[in-house]
Amino acid sequence: MSWPTVVRRAAGALAAMCGGALLTLIGGAASPGPGPDRRVILADAPAPTLAAYHLFLDDAARWPDPRLIPYALNTPLFSDYAAKSRYLYLPPGTRATYRAAGVLDLPIGAVLIKTFSFPADLRAPNRNVRRIETRLLIHKAGGWTAQTYVWNPAGTEATLKIAGVHVAVHVTDLTGAPRDIAYAVPNANQCKECHAVDGVLSPIGPKVGNLNGPFSYGAGRENQVAHLVRLNLLSGAPDAAAWPRTATWNDPDEPLAARARAYLDANCGHCHSPAGFAGNSGLYLNVEERAPSALGLGKRPVAAGRGSGDLDFDIAPGDPDHSILIFRMASTVPGVMMPQIGRSVVDREGLTLLRAYVASLRPAVPRAN
Repeated sequence: MSWPTVVRRAAGALAAMCGGALLTLIGGAASPGPGPDRRVILADAPAPTLAAYHLFLDDAARWPDPRLIPYALNTPLFSDYAAKSRYLYLPPGTRATYRAAGVLDLPIGAVLIKTFSFPADLRAPNRNVRRIETRLLIHKAGGWTAQTYVWNPAGTEATLKIAGVHVAVHVTDLTGAPRDIAYAVPNANQCKECHAVDGVLSPIGPKVGNLNGPFSYGAGRENQVAHLVRLNLLSGAPDAAAWPRTATWNDPDEPLAARARAYLDANCGHCHSPAGFAGNSGLYLNVEERAPSALGLGKRPVAAGRGSGDLDFDIAPGDPDHSILIFRMASTVPGVMMPQIGRSVVDREGLTLLRAYVASLRPAVPRAN
């Protein structure tokens, strides 16, 4: 590898950690390279390989282009214990627009990049990591599109997979036990199920509330929303005191109810919301919902089938063993399990959280005649 290439890649990696700011190295400014290819990003057809977009400085996507902004979510979607790295690309001269509810308003040409990986041992997340897929959400002139790129076993190239694929993953789980995971890369139609808002494909993760938390950018930790504001990449944001915040689901120092609502929002709320794929269920688990009946408390399901487990209520306050929500979270049976796609194993820690939440709810007091 030539010295200019080493310098360019090092600058790219450091700049990415600093949130997209270009760095000056000893000997002068290091070139960030040509940058993401707008023609490929906005083309009608998806590129055959991830490398074609030039979102990374190398074909193996180890070095993000310095224009990419890394981010994380306070509470992410559970995906069979996969680790996820996330980046946002904004075209030069553009900004995201603040929204108190829902995801950021992102300009045409914006790209959300998410890579799913598994370490050999879930207790050592940074060692022996195998990348499985990288998903792109691209805002084109006609709306958002979703593309999925699956990595070859060597981790040197990711190619387009429209039909989806199953990948066998073998890990040591958090208890130290071996675990086999039949990881499912979604097909195009499954992407639309989760990402449909009023029937239109849309991002679901980068909400202000879910970004309102610290991130280590290399030079130090900074609130992610404040970081975007400081870099003039977010317009319309009010004072920080007015920003909503989604709880961190696995932080025991946060209130139980807030953690549970955050988990339900991330894992269920994109479908179970008035504008979501399961909007006709009447069960709304998005974090903005406030009505107890819509949240499932003492609510009977609109349809009774095997998915109900012969139980009467979506959530029976104080009684997780008689709550349909808990029954379906604990299942891996197709047609019964919830979420229906995106996982093949039970999220043990998430289930424990939700059981504790339901147990903490006060049962309704029967009215006297």
